Amino acid sequence: MESSNFLFAFSLTLFAGLATGIGSLLSLLTTRTNKKFLSVALGFSAGVMIYVSFVEIFVKAQDSLIVVLGKRAGTWATVGGFFGGILLIGIIDKLIPNVENPHEIHTVEEMDGESEEHKSNLMRMGLFTALAVGIHNFPEGLATFTAALKDPTLGVPIAVAIAIHNIPEGIAVAVPIFYATGSRKKAFRLSFLSGLAEPVGALIGYVLLYRIFNDVMFGIIFASVAGIMVYISLDELLPSAREYGEHHLSMFGLILGMAVMAVSLLLFI
Repeated sequence: MESSNFLFAFSLTLFAGLATGIGSLLSLLTTRTNKKFLSVALGFSAGVMIYVSFVEIFVKAQDSLIVVLGKRAGTWATVGGFFGGILLIGIIDKLIPNVENPHEIHTVEEMDGESEEHKSNLMRMGLFTALAVGIHNFPEGLATFTAALKDPTLGVPIAVAIAIHNIPEGIAVAVPIFYATGSRKKAFRLSFLSGLAEPVGALIGYVLLYRIFNDVMFGIIFASVAGIMVYISLDELLPSAREYGEHHLSMFGLILGMAVMAVSLLLFI
């Protein structure tokens, strides 16, 4: 494996992870978040990830596995890898409750944060959100890294989609910590660190799996990446997009994301 490919894939994963810091800066440097834009952006991210998962990643995983295992076994392995990815991220979601609720963020912004009990509750919320975001980012990092390693032309749009997804996560971490401590630096630092779980997840996954990487392993991981991205889109991105804005805004973003992804793939034919 060429070092240039590795560095490119890791750079994209790092970029996606650091987008939580962008969300943190937006929440701390502006008085109000443009929720309509955020709704379209989240829908766009979901559209990119859903389209590329079914049209490109799943198909490439299947083609790779069929070459090695044959049509029947290769197809079964692809489907198994896809739902295995969904199961993995679903278990993580179950073990680490999702507290990235835009209504909770809005409520935090309306609080005065003056009582010690109130500050303590806000700090707990922020720290728990940072932990949840960090753990969620582990498989996302591996997904982005693997996709970029397998096919660099896929890596860029996937990294951008994950980065957009990470921006509201940064907001979710930074806002309660800022209101609890009054420190923009502390809020930004914790939000920034939660995003670093993405490249760390990519490196850990790479180190653990590097020695057993072959065409079969790559195919199964690639199929799992498709499953992980579809789950993230349906469970996190689209519900959040609808909460931040109108239903039609999220759908507009979804269709736009699919269209942009489709055109970008056609350009490489």
